[in-house]
Amino acid sequence: MEFHWIDIESWKRKAYFEHYLGQSKCTFSMTANLNVTVLLSQLRQKHVKLYPAFLYMISRVINSHEEFRTDFHGGKLGYWEQMNPCYTIFHRDDQTFSAIWTEFNEYFPLFYEHYLQDQQQYQAQKGLFVKEMPANTFSVSSIPWVSFTGFNLNIYNEGEYLLPIITGGKYYQDGDHILLPVSLQMHHAVCDGYHAAVFMSELQELADTCGDWLGQ
Repeated sequence: MEFHWIDIESWKRKAYFEHYLGQSKCTFSMTANLNVTVLLSQLRQKHVKLYPAFLYMISRVINSHEEFRTDFHGGKLGYWEQMNPCYTIFHRDDQTFSAIWTEFNEYFPLFYEHYLQDQQQYQAQKGLFVKEMPANTFSVSSIPWVSFTGFNLNIYNEGEYLLPIITGGKYYQDGDHILLPVSLQMHHAVCDGYHAAVFMSELQELADTCGDWLGQ
């Protein structure tokens, strides 16, 4: 997958990047409730699983913005042309998990088909990484046993992990709505609060308009 180099000297974020990567290394996280009332209704009617739909929506948003695809590759800064979601399979028998990935496709039925194929092939395999991981992946995790109000993930790699990390929780009923907590972790060198708000807003829009992309 193509990686586009960024010329830092002419980059609009040069000052912010150098400050938050060098002088004041800084990541931040935000947790918001995603209203999945419409989404769940549509998924049940079409007999489609929630988790791959969640992965798809996140991937759509990630692939819509360069800021969310900005990364170091080969020691240089740039952004990926397209990214694929890396996510986990939970093994109930021993409470461990394995990380796999599914190639993103904007046509949801095709992405869903690829997801089901990956599940069938890798769900019984044990180990941390059971499918060779390409560089152009971003991380999504799920804690479906608890409806958290906040979640923070700490990565110790000299503060140079730039890609967003998304964590979903257990959805719950709140009046007439069904809400799913979503935590987003970002690096301040490449994203600000504005970008976090864009992410959450576009994720909600996809949940509300799921009838447009779910297909038959």
